[in-house]
Amino acid sequence: MNTTRRQLLLGLALLPAAGLLTRPLSAEPDEAPALARVPLVIHGERGPQRLEVEVARSIRERSRGLMERDHLAEGTGMLFLYRHPQPSRNGFWMYRTRIPLDIAFIDEAGRIAEIHRMTPCTAEAPGDCPVTRPGVPYRAALEVNAGAFEAMGVAAGDCVSWPGGGGLCPGEAGEPPAS
Repeated sequence: MNTTRRQLLLGLALLPAAGLLTRPLSAEPDEAPALARVPLVIHGERGPQRLEVEVARSIRERSRGLMERDHLAEGTGMLFLYRHPQPSRNGFWMYRTRIPLDIAFIDEAGRIAEIHRMTPCTAEAPGDCPVTRPGVPYRAALEVNAGAFEAMGVAAGDCVSWPGGGGLCPGEAGEPPAS
């Protein structure tokens, strides 16, 4: 596939999100509509790791993500939820995102399939920012400060749970772990 065709296809794939960017986005995070916050637990080798996350459920919320923020408090993050599994070709970009982030792609069973590091993109146009794609379908994604997953000992295969969703995170004997 030649470069022009690839750029055209990428532009068409990003077209629905571009419509959400036609209105000016606030430079102040306090002016953005408040998202629901829920407790989230990652069950891994070092035991449960607890976070408080904002939940982005709608297209508008997911498109905005952590744009225009200068800080993400330790022990927090953003959980992107989807009604249906997302194909591996759908990914995340860092357009207008100022904070280096790690992203965990979570599969249908609630397990982390992949973790990637993402750096801020200073490009003027969204299409000029790289897209981070997992190699597998996913039903949720979790963004945290860069390095947070490593500091918590979180790895691919760990189970993620949150109210109203997430994995069952069975223990070795098939019982849910104590939270």
